[in-house]
Amino acid sequence: MNGEFDLIARLRSLAESEGVAGLAAGDRVALASGDDAAVTVPKGATATSVDAVVEGVHFDLATAPPRAVGGKAIASALSDLAAMGAEPGEAYVIVGIPEDLTDDDLLEVGGGLVDVAREYDVAILGGDVTRAPVLWLGVTVVGHAGDAAELVGRAGAQVGDALAVTGTVGGAAAGLELLERPELAEALDDASAAGLRRRQLEPSPRLAAGRALASSGVRAMIDVSDGVGADAAHLASAGGVRVEIVLECLPLEPGVERSGLDPLELAAGGGEDYELLAAIPPGRLDAARDAVATAGTTLTEIGRVLRGTGAVLRGKDGAERSPQGFDQLGRSRAGSARA
Repeated sequence: MNGEFDLIARLRSLAESEGVAGLAAGDRVALASGDDAAVTVPKGATATSVDAVVEGVHFDLATAPPRAVGGKAIASALSDLAAMGAEPGEAYVIVGIPEDLTDDDLLEVGGGLVDVAREYDVAILGGDVTRAPVLWLGVTVVGHAGDAAELVGRAGAQVGDALAVTGTVGGAAAGLELLERPELAEALDDASAAGLRRRQLEPSPRLAAGRALASSGVRAMIDVSDGVGADAAHLASAGGVRVEIVLECLPLEPGVERSGLDPLELAAGGGEDYELLAAIPPGRLDAARDAVATAGTTLTEIGRVLRGTGAVLRGKDGAERSPQGFDQLGRSRAGSARA
């Protein structure tokens, strides 16, 4: 490509060709990509979140195709909107480009961003590109609600609430292990192995489930990005309560138990499943379960909210485990950088 402006033009053209460049994003967008700034006219309340993925920390190009990197970057950011119960709206993307990344690979990264934006009706309104020592993407997403009271934070859990999680957990962590250690796939059938890898490379933000849970009266919610245990601890800290999770109640992704790895460790501490963990008044649990079913997934009760502080994972024998999870300033998720 002939420099920065040619690159930006090609990426913008790619987004426009797929209808996600904000040109048809409804009456919220007054001026889309191509100017010094986008102009939106939101109504009601907005929720804004920023996320980043960095080569060598969150992914390894030896195991993650460039298209998957782009898709995962925006999907993981949208998961934060899902945890608020927000309707997805707009996205802004910054890409750091290393010298050894080919033009074709870069366009594949852009294609992954566009694929996910199109799937969830998100308008990509702008961003920036810069030279960088490794590939990285910073994604800002903006969600909407009719009123701020419709959005759900982390801090509302109350003593007596049920703790429940959408979908299944452990699959993304198992998928990462399979990508790094292909020999583990020998214990699995092809479909199960492919499903686990897909959970790692192509996460699906639970946006519809998040809106369903918000409308059914959940008190607190968080997405499972750092691991069920670690994110339960975040929810407990925000609410000034104690949460207890029964490990055997965790809904495991098919194939996790046959991976040759500790399934409960993967499920409780692996992270990157991007499911939703919610504190729900007991009388509303059935309604929440029905609402989530209409959004195409499941809701499983895995614990409860108690008096006290912190989070605990309890096994069938009553023994406690301390919550484990991903620490952005500690270990890495990608390749040999993991500890």
